[in-house]
Amino acid sequence: MSGPAGAGAGLPPAEGEQLIAALQTLDLLSGRGTEGDARPVRLRYVLLDVFAEAPLQGNQLAVFTDPGELEAPQMQRLARELQLSETVFVLPSTAAADARVRIFTPTAELPFAGHPVLGTAAVVARALGREVVSLETGMGVVEARVQEGEGAVLAGTVHQPLPTWNAFDEQQPLLAALGVERSQLSADLPVERYENGPRHVLVALATAEDVARLRPDQGALAGLGRLNVSCFAPAGERWKTRMFAPALGVDEDPATGSAAGPLAVHLARHGRVAFGTEVEIEQGAEIGRPSLLRACARESGGSLVSVEVGGAVVPVASGEFVLPA
Repeated sequence: MSGPAGAGAGLPPAEGEQLIAALQTLDLLSGRGTEGDARPVRLRYVLLDVFAEAPLQGNQLAVFTDPGELEAPQMQRLARELQLSETVFVLPSTAAADARVRIFTPTAELPFAGHPVLGTAAVVARALGREVVSLETGMGVVEARVQEGEGAVLAGTVHQPLPTWNAFDEQQPLLAALGVERSQLSADLPVERYENGPRHVLVALATAEDVARLRPDQGALAGLGRLNVSCFAPAGERWKTRMFAPALGVDEDPATGSAAGPLAVHLARHGRVAFGTEVEIEQGAEIGRPSLLRACARESGGSLVSVEVGGAVVPVASGEFVLPA
């Protein structure tokens, strides 16, 4: 069947070059607002790859650096538009901190999350020209240390809120949703729930191959509520993990900093590593976003006293939303 006249012929080379030149200078947003209209709202953001060893790896993060008078519903719509695991809005602090952050998944606001806090700390540290910054979150003020790496890469460590933990009582529907048999579970690491803002359920499997083969029923997982389900196993000297949170709009997360801290606590509590040991965690390979996280849990006098999570931050892009006033 023949198509419209000229279909498939393409532009002559000279016209093709003219098109490319025109596209390079095109500004589709320049016509927003006409005389007599209110001026449009311009919202600048930066895009970072967090827990990434190179650009286009790790977990993407958008940080709106001047959200102005945006309300929560508008922030949520912007997060839904971007469809990243999380989007952050930086605001003046109401506490003794350098800035306040509000964190949104595509479907919900979170009081705290790992890669958003680390990525935003890197942005604030560079803006202030300091190594140590503090951010006000829904779980209180957290401190971060950020250092310059090679090129544009930054390396940071966040002191996370101390998690609480307890047994997870819905193991059978959870394992069914994951497609995991009890024989695949680790023999010495129980399924437990940790909370440091988000709620994490940690499921230890016997091998890294078991983790890689997971094909969970996302609908069934979502039915268990707003949980971050982290499945992990030893992988040589590192730990391999995958995290699923469909009820929060994240079928699979490339790198989950808020789960890395609880994982370090979990491993130390159950004797798999010593307190004070830095744990290296690999995540994201199955969705094409390989990530590397580092976590350490410390105790004193039999009590947990600190949880630190770190990794690299790679700035990759910046942009601007132009919206009606």
